[in-house]
Amino acid sequence: MAATSSRTFAATTVALGVVALAHALLTWPLEAVVALFGGGAVVAFVAEAVVINLGMLEHHVGPKLLGVPLYVLFGWTGAVYVAFRVALLASDGWAAVALGAVLATAYDVLVDHQGVENGHWTYTDDLSGPRRRGVPWWNFAGWLVISAVTAGLAVPYL
Repeated sequence: MAATSSRTFAATTVALGVVALAHALLTWPLEAVVALFGGGAVVAFVAEAVVINLGMLEHHVGPKLLGVPLYVLFGWTGAVYVAFRVALLASDGWAAVALGAVLATAYDVLVDHQGVENGHWTYTDDLSGPRRRGVPWWNFAGWLVISAVTAGLAVPYL
């Protein structure tokens, strides 16, 4: 994997998160923004740190803190925010949280394998079960749960 490719990937991911954050700041109460983006970054960090420390995932793009690349925090919250905002067009409250989690997970199903193929991360687990283009089932289950938790953090403030 070329260093330029890694930098471009990380920069693009951070840009998505920054644009999503800017949109949220312009359209949501500050408490909801802090809950989703601040709380969501904590949720994403803990989830990534757990699977990294369990030896199930290795990231190859830095900078990292405890093995977790910092760009992930922007990309995760940005993707969940976009999915949740789309879900809010069809529903509200906890129904939108559930729909947003499904949408965010569907996005991950479509793109996660590209990170594997481009060498940005490697799944190093030895768990059995289905995989989609090299991505294990538990990754998608994790996206579903953690996306719901992240979006749910904002609900009390909307």
